[in-house]
Amino acid sequence: MSGGHDHGHGHAHGSGSTDRHRLAVALTITAVILLAEVAGAVITGSLALLVDAAHMLTDVLGLVVALVAATLVARPPSARRTWGWQRAEVIAAAAQAAILLVVGVYATVEGVQRLAAPPEVAAGGMALVGALGLAGNVASLLVLSGGRDNNLNMRAAFLEVLNDALGSVAVLVAAAVIALTGWARADAVAGLLVALLILPRAVILLRRSGSILLETVPAGLDLQDVRRHILEVPHVVAVHDLHASVVATGLPVLTAHVVLDDECFTDGHCAQILDHLQECVASHFDVSVEHSTFQLEPAGHAEHEGRTHG
Repeated sequence: MSGGHDHGHGHAHGSGSTDRHRLAVALTITAVILLAEVAGAVITGSLALLVDAAHMLTDVLGLVVALVAATLVARPPSARRTWGWQRAEVIAAAAQAAILLVVGVYATVEGVQRLAAPPEVAAGGMALVGALGLAGNVASLLVLSGGRDNNLNMRAAFLEVLNDALGSVAVLVAAAVIALTGWARADAVAGLLVALLILPRAVILLRRSGSILLETVPAGLDLQDVRRHILEVPHVVAVHDLHASVVATGLPVLTAHVVLDDECFTDGHCAQILDHLQECVASHFDVSVEHSTFQLEPAGHAEHEGRTHG
């Protein structure tokens, strides 16, 4: 006997349409800034602008991926994909993080080289493009801010644009230093600062998305605590094959085989125990697991079930 909560929803985020609109607007703004920064980097010779333009390119690619993922997530489940395309937002976040990591490493290497031999930089043009970039970044942040907590995909997009805004600030500061003091290495320092902004967030995002893809137990859920609570339920003899993971943001799942006293299968206790177990994992712990499946077994079932896991 098994059971799972089905609350009648198709596992799709209700804010999907709004998320797609936000991503589309942010993508348009970011693409315009990218073109401006590429032109500015070529004209001024600025590393900070070049790095920020590379970062913008990853943002454009990332926002395209995020927009595609948000569209896929909205598609309903099917007989082949029972969870729909929920995992698409996690894969998109991982892809964006990987791109950010590459850009961060490149910016670090190039920045160190330019510290040793700084080229001439046109501070005026650098400041103009930096200001344009900052204005566009702020506009994109305002568009994305309302949906940044909806899922990992939207959070990744928001963080990328936030990093860009900080990068634009670094460009403006470097341009001011060069214009006022003539210290050309300020451009390389700004490029390195942008890299320092990129790398930690890329690693964090990779770790979070990788954790979901590897089906790690949801953060905040202690399976030993879950096991202990299940064993405290009357008539429960043992628990095995206890697993918990996250399909997508806000969608934790849990499965377990629960061994009951033999008489439970003849006196009607099974249905009551199943309800109790599902209510327990849905409301008792810090992480609410509404999608749970329990296989209820008599003690003798383990003899022919095969190797257990957990």
